[in-house]
Amino acid sequence: MRTTLAWLVSYLLGAIPTGWLLVRATARVDLRTVGSGNIGATNALRAAGPWMGLAVLVLDGLKGWLAVGVIAPACLESPDVSARLACGVLAVVGHDFPVGLKFRGGKGVATTIGALLGTMPEVAAGALAGWALVTAACRYVSIGSLVFAVTIPTLQVALGSPPPAVGWGAVLAALIVVRHRSNLQRLRQGTEHRLSFRGRG
Repeated sequence: MRTTLAWLVSYLLGAIPTGWLLVRATARVDLRTVGSGNIGATNALRAAGPWMGLAVLVLDGLKGWLAVGVIAPACLESPDVSARLACGVLAVVGHDFPVGLKFRGGKGVATTIGALLGTMPEVAAGALAGWALVTAACRYVSIGSLVFAVTIPTLQVALGSPPPAVGWGAVLAALIVVRHRSNLQRLRQGTEHRLSFRGRG
């Protein structure tokens, strides 16, 4: 029962559409109708400028961090890293498939970062380094995000993480890859957008 409660609250936290709410309130823009239609930080940057993108990135990351750092300890008795990471996964699922927006959400990268920072900061640092290097080199956020995803379970294994934690890390990676299917298609077609810091605000 405790685990079910922790997972449910984590999902509902992740399902708060922070990017959609913030951009709609400040820029009067519905993120689902512009750019990629995604409610995450990259589309917020394109729709409303770099400061909005940064704000959405932080808020989406905070959802993952709260799930592993607050909800898991509050609902579970002495949760280990795997149990806390599971709550992070449910927050990512909520972000990706928010019930309030008919399950049309984000791609989960920022929320995954928050969950990893709260459980395995060394994995988060390594995966973020890979993301930054690749994104800076090619200016495709999607490629950087896919490298970030693959790096998660790879680093977990390299650092000797418990098998259940590696399993949850693999789930996080799989969610990111699945949510980037449209990006992969655009990359093959040569129509994927490169990163630009020019926005509306």
